[in-house]
Amino acid sequence: MTLITSPPPTSTPTPTEESRMPGTPASAPHLRLARPLEGRDGEILTPAAIAFLTELHDRFARRRHDRLAARERRRFEIGTGDDPHFRADTAHIRDDPSWRVAGAGPGLEDRRVEITGPTDPKMTINALNSGARVWLADQEDATSPTWRNVIGGQLSLFDAIRGQLSFTSPEGKRYEVTAERTPTIVMRPRGWHLPEKHVTFVDRTGRELPASGSLVDYGLYVFHNAHALVAAGRGPYFYLPKIESAEEARLWDDVFSFTEERLGLAHGTIRATVLIETLPAAFEMEEILFALRDHCAGLNAGRWDYIFSIIKTYRGRGARFVLPDRSEVTMTVPFMRAYTELLVRTCHKRGAYAIGGMSAFIPNRRRPEITEAAFEKVAADKRREAGDGFDGTWVAHPDLIPVARAEFDAVLGDRENQLDRSREDVCIEPRQLLDLRIGLPVTTAGVRANVSVAIRYIEAWLRGLGAVAIDDLMEDAATAEISRSQIWQWIHQDRETAEGTAITRPFVEGLLADVLAEVQRFDGERFDDAAEVFREVALRPEFPAFLTLPAYAKYLD
Repeated sequence: MTLITSPPPTSTPTPTEESRMPGTPASAPHLRLARPLEGRDGEILTPAAIAFLTELHDRFARRRHDRLAARERRRFEIGTGDDPHFRADTAHIRDDPSWRVAGAGPGLEDRRVEITGPTDPKMTINALNSGARVWLADQEDATSPTWRNVIGGQLSLFDAIRGQLSFTSPEGKRYEVTAERTPTIVMRPRGWHLPEKHVTFVDRTGRELPASGSLVDYGLYVFHNAHALVAAGRGPYFYLPKIESAEEARLWDDVFSFTEERLGLAHGTIRATVLIETLPAAFEMEEILFALRDHCAGLNAGRWDYIFSIIKTYRGRGARFVLPDRSEVTMTVPFMRAYTELLVRTCHKRGAYAIGGMSAFIPNRRRPEITEAAFEKVAADKRREAGDGFDGTWVAHPDLIPVARAEFDAVLGDRENQLDRSREDVCIEPRQLLDLRIGLPVTTAGVRANVSVAIRYIEAWLRGLGAVAIDDLMEDAATAEISRSQIWQWIHQDRETAEGTAITRPFVEGLLADVLAEVQRFDGERFDDAAEVFREVALRPEFPAFLTLPAYAKYLD
C-alpha cells in the first residue's frame, strides 16, 4: 500500500550567515547546540551520537514538517464540519484478514502491569525496583523538557541499562537498584509536534529549524543503548505518543528501518507500542498497525490525552460537543467504552497487544482512607479492563502494582495475554465514537478544580517537574491539557454552571485569583509565570494546540 502524502509546506525559515558554524559549508547539514557541555553531558552528546542525530534530521525533518502541516489541515476540516470517519482509501487494509503485526519482542511477552514515570535517577530506580513487568520510561508527558531533564534522563537510562545507576538525595538517602528482575524498559520520546529549542538543525540549503524533540529523544537513546538492550534480550522498545494518522506511523516505521540499517540491527528488532490518544487516530487503528507492522507490538488506550483531543477537536462545534466536569468523564461513559472496545478488537484481530490506560488515583500514605478509596477505584478500573480483553495496564505508583496485578491475574492466570479473545462481538460505528452526550452539568466546583489543577501543574512543570501529585491524583501534561481546554471551551460555548453562573473570562479570572491566594508560596516557585501561561492557553481567543508549546518557548530553561 502507498500511504497518502501531503504537499510540501509553502514557506520555510530563512537562515542568517551568522548562524552557520565557522568553516561549515551551507551544503553540509549539521546540528548546533545552544548550551555548552556540562558534567557528564559529553557521554551522551558524543560526536558520533550528534552525527547520528544529524542523519535523522537530514532524512526525516522535512517529512515531519509535512505531517504537522497535514494535522493542521485535518483539524481545520473537522472543526468546520467534516467529522472523522473510517477511511475509504484504506478499506482494503481493514478488509484483508491475512496480515499481522510483529507482536511482542523478547521481554515484552507479559505486560500485565506497566509502571509509568519520569527518568530522573530517583524515579528510574524506584521504577526498576517496583515489581512491574514493564517500565514506561517517560521523556514526554511525565517529564518537563528542561535541557537538564532531557540529557539527565538519557544519562539515567544509560546507567540503568548498564547496571551502574545509583542516587544519593540531598538529605543523604542512597537509592540503588536491588530487584532481582527489573522491568523491561519501553522509552517514550516526545511527540512529533514538540521541538527541542536547545538544538538547531541546519539543512543542506542553510535553512535553520529547531530540532525535533522526538528525534533527539529517540536518537540519543537508541544510538547509545540499542546493542546493550539487544544483548540483554529486552529491546530497544518505544512508546509512540500523539500519533494522528497512519502516515505519521509510517514516518516512525521508516525511522526505525533506517536506524536498524545504520546501527547494524536485524530488521524488526525495534518494537513500538502506539498510544491511541487522539481522536483522528481512533479512526485509523488498523492502518496505524499496518504502517508499523514489522515493528509493532501493540496499542495503548491513552485515555487522558484522548479526552483532551476530543475537546480540542470539537471545541468550536456547539453545545452537543461540550463535556461536563472532568471528574464525570469516566471510562464507563458510552463514547469512552466504544473507543476502548474498538481498540481491543482491532489489536487482537492483528496479533497486537492491547494495553489499558492509567488510572489517576494514587495512594496517600498519611491518610489511610484516601489510600483505601484509591485501591478500590483502581481495582474496579483494572477489573473492567481485564474483563474487556486488555492484555495489560498502566499504574503511576508502585503501591498500585499489586492491586492491578491481582485483577489481571484473575483473568490471565498463567497466560501471557488474551490475544485469543477476538472480541468479534464488538461492532463500533463512527457515531458511537462521536456521541459525547453524558447528561451532566458543569459545576462551579468543576470549573474551580480545573483552574486549580492547571495552575498548580503548570507551576510545577516550569520548575522542571512533569508528574505531580495534586489532591491525591497523579497529574501530568495530559490532565492539565484537559483542564485548560475545558475552560476555554466552556467560555467560548457560553456555558453556565449548574448553579446558574455564566462561565466567562472575568468569572475564571476571579477563580484564578482565589487559587493564587491559597497556594503555598516558597523559594523558587513560579506561580506568576504559571498564571501568564494559563491566561494564554485558556483565556485568550486563540487556542494553542498544546499548552506545552508556548510555555516551553517562553518560560522553560
